Amino acid sequence: MKPGLKRVLLWGVASMAIGGTAALCAAGVAIAVLAPQLPDVSELSDYRPKLPLRVYTADGALIGEFGEERRELVPIAEMPKQLKDAVVAVEDARFYEHPGIDPKGLLRAVLANLRHGVHQGASTITQQVARNVYLSAERTLSRKMLEALLAFRLEQHLSKDQILEIYLNQIFLGHRAYGFASASERYFGKPLKDITLAEAAMLAGLPKAPGTNDPVSNPRRARARQLYVLDRMVATGAINAVQAAEAKLEPLRLRDPSEPKRLHAEHAAETVRQLMVAQYGASTYTRGYKVFTSLVASEQAAAYQSLRKGILDYERRQPWRGPERFVELAADQARLDDAVDEALAEHPDSGDMLAAVVLQADAKEVLAVRGNGESVRIAGEGLRAAQAGLSPRAAPNLRVRRGAVIRVAKTPKGGWEITQLPEVEGAFVSLDPRDGAIRALVGGFDFSRNKFNHVTQAWRQPGSSFKPFIYSAALEKGFTPSTLVDDAPLFLDAAATGGSPWEPRNYDGRFEGPMTLRRALEQSKNMVTIRVLQSIGPRYAQDWVGRFGFERAKHPAYLPMALGAGSVTPMQMASAYAVFANGGYRMSPALVTRITDHKGQVLFETPPPVRDETTRAIPERNAFVVSSLLQSVVRHGTGFKAWQALQREDLHGKTGTTNDSIDTWFAGFASTRVGVAWIGYDTPRQLGVRGETGGSLSLPIWTGYMQSALQGVPVAPVQVPAGVVQVEGEWYYDDYAPGRGIASLGGDADAGAGAGAGAGAVAPAETLAGVPVSDVPTPEERSSILDLFRAR
Repeated sequence: MKPGLKRVLLWGVASMAIGGTAALCAAGVAIAVLAPQLPDVSELSDYRPKLPLRVYTADGALIGEFGEERRELVPIAEMPKQLKDAVVAVEDARFYEHPGIDPKGLLRAVLANLRHGVHQGASTITQQVARNVYLSAERTLSRKMLEALLAFRLEQHLSKDQILEIYLNQIFLGHRAYGFASASERYFGKPLKDITLAEAAMLAGLPKAPGTNDPVSNPRRARARQLYVLDRMVATGAINAVQAAEAKLEPLRLRDPSEPKRLHAEHAAETVRQLMVAQYGASTYTRGYKVFTSLVASEQAAAYQSLRKGILDYERRQPWRGPERFVELAADQARLDDAVDEALAEHPDSGDMLAAVVLQADAKEVLAVRGNGESVRIAGEGLRAAQAGLSPRAAPNLRVRRGAVIRVAKTPKGGWEITQLPEVEGAFVSLDPRDGAIRALVGGFDFSRNKFNHVTQAWRQPGSSFKPFIYSAALEKGFTPSTLVDDAPLFLDAAATGGSPWEPRNYDGRFEGPMTLRRALEQSKNMVTIRVLQSIGPRYAQDWVGRFGFERAKHPAYLPMALGAGSVTPMQMASAYAVFANGGYRMSPALVTRITDHKGQVLFETPPPVRDETTRAIPERNAFVVSSLLQSVVRHGTGFKAWQALQREDLHGKTGTTNDSIDTWFAGFASTRVGVAWIGYDTPRQLGVRGETGGSLSLPIWTGYMQSALQGVPVAPVQVPAGVVQVEGEWYYDDYAPGRGIASLGGDADAGAGAGAGAGAVAPAETLAGVPVSDVPTPEERSSILDLFRAR
C-alpha cells in the first residue's frame, strides 16, 4: 500500500472513531438530560385508556356513546389472531425480536430515504405506543430521542403482549374510532371477534394514514393498502398464498354511514348522559361507564318508526313549502360536484329522508343526485307532494328546478318520491304500568335537528285525554257510569273560568241531550264533563288529579280544567294512565336500571319498585271502573280505530284534541304497556288546514307501536276487585248500586261555577235534588235531570 493512501485510510478511521466517540458522548449527554423527563411507564402495566360512556337497552343494544375517543377495551387474549398477525406484519415485522428499537428497520428506512428521496417511517410498534400515550406528534430530534428512550423503558417493564395490547386499543383509526374494536364497529358494523381475514387486513392498513386509507371515503387507496397488508402477511409466514388469494377476492361489506338500521333512541341516551354528568362529572366521558336502561330494542324501534310514519303521513297532507335551498350548478362536472357536495353538507340526511340536488325537472319527471353520487329519478305518484312546485306558474320559492335542494325517500315499491322535512313535532313514550319501567321513548322527529325532549320537557294542554281523571274524581263523589248528564249548551262567566266568559262547544258542534257518563266519555262530550266538574267542584278535582302525579299549580281550579286546559308532559300522562292500568298504584317512571364500570362491576342498581298501600294513589275499584270506561272508548267511541287495528279485548284509551287542533293526543294501555302519543308544533298553531284530531293523528302512532309491543302477549283476564258489582252489564261501586243508592247532586246547576264551589256537594243517596230517580228515568224524572244540569 502506498504511504499516501495509508495515511488517508488512517485519518479516515481516526475521524470515524472520533466522530463515533463524539456521537456516543452526545448521546450520553442527551440521555442524561432527557432521562429525568421520562414518565413512569410502570403505570401502563394497568393500562386504563379513555373509555367513553356507553348507554344500552335492557337487551344489550347500544343506543348512545359519549366521549372524545370512541374505544372498546379488548384484552390481547380476545384479539383475533389474524388481526394481530396483520398488524405486526405491516407495522413491525421484527416486533418480537427487537428491544424496542429496530436497527435493521432503521437502516432500511434511511437507505430508502436516500435512494428514493421519500420519507419512510421506521417506528416500531413500541415506539408508536410511546408516542401515542406520552408524546406529541411534532417532528423534532428531542421528541424522537424521547420516543426511543421510552421504547426501551417500555420493553423493560412490559411484555410484548402487553405492549401490543396497548397498541391495538390505543391507536387512532379515523372517525373518532380509537382501537381496532371500535374501528371494526365503525367500518363493518360488527364485533372485532367476528371479522374475516380480508377485513382484518383492511383494518390493519389504517394506522399509517387513517384519513387516506379510509375505506368509506377513499375505497381505492384503502383497497391498495389492504392488498399490501395481505402480501406482507404472506412474506412473514402468517398466512399462505392461497389464503391471501381468497381474502383478496372477498367483497367487503362496509357499514352504511347513514346507518339505516341503527336503533334510534337519542333522546333517551341524552337523558342518561345528563344524569351521569350530574352524578359523576367530567369522568363520565373517560371512565368507561356502561348504563343499562329499561328500554326494549324492538319496542324502541317500533315507537321510532311509528312516530315518524305518523308525522310523515300528516306531512303528506300539507301544502308544498318549496325546496330547502337553491344552488347554482355549473356545466363543468367537477365544479358541479363541488357545488352539490357543499350544498348537501349543510343539509344532512334525516333518517330515510335523503337530501338531493335537482339536475333537471319538468312536470313529468325530476332527476336529482345524492351526496354519494347516486342518481335519483322521480316520476308519477312520486311527484305528488311537490306538484305545486312543478307548475310553470309556481312561485320562485316553490319551484322545483335545477339547483333545488329537495328531500327524497324510497317508496314501498322501491321507487322514489319527493317529500319535505316536517315542521310539526311529536313524542311517544311507553312504560310498564306494573313497575314504571320505560320501554320506549322518542322525544321528537329527528334528534339531530331538534334535541328538545318533548316527552319530558314539552308542557302542553292534554285536551280530552284529561277527562278520565275528572271522571275518576266523580266516582268518589257518587257518580256511576250510568249516571245521566245533559249534553246541552253552557255559558260560563269569568268567575267560573278564571278568565274570560266562555261558551264551550262539543268538537262536532252538536248536542245530544241526556246521556250516561259512559257514553259521554266514549263520544268525548265536553258539556257533560264540564257539568260533572261543576258538580264535584274544581278545587276538589284539582286535589284529586294530584294523586296521579300532576302538578296542582298547572291545573287551576276552574271549569276549563274539565277539558284539559292545564299543562302536562307526555311522560306525566303515561305515568298517570299507568295508575288506572295497574289497579291504582303510582309507579315513578324509571329509565336507568344498572350502571357498571368498564369491567362490569356494578356501581348502581335500581331497587325493585314497591307496590303496597304506601304507593296507592286511588282505590282499586276506582281504577277498575275508569278502566272499563276507557275500554268502552276503544270499543265504541273515539278510540275505535285502535280496536280495529289490534282486535284485543284488553285495550283502553282516550283521544285528546285541544282547541283549534293545537295539540292531539292518544293515551291508552293494555295490561303490560301504557303508551302516550302527542303531536303538535313547537310554536303552537293549528294542525292541518281543517284541523286534525287525536283519533286521526295520534291514535295511529299508538296502534303502530302496540302492534309490536303486544305481539305474543296474551289478553289479560279481567280481575274484578272488591267493592264493585255488575248489574245489567254495568259496573257500580257496591255502595252506589241500583236499589241501594245512586249518585245525586245537591243545589242548583250553578253550584260548582266558582273555583272550589260545590266541592263535596253530594246529597244523600236515593234523591236527586229531592226527586226520586232510577237508572232508567221516567219522562218526569228526565225533566228534573235536565233542569238540574242546564246552565242558567
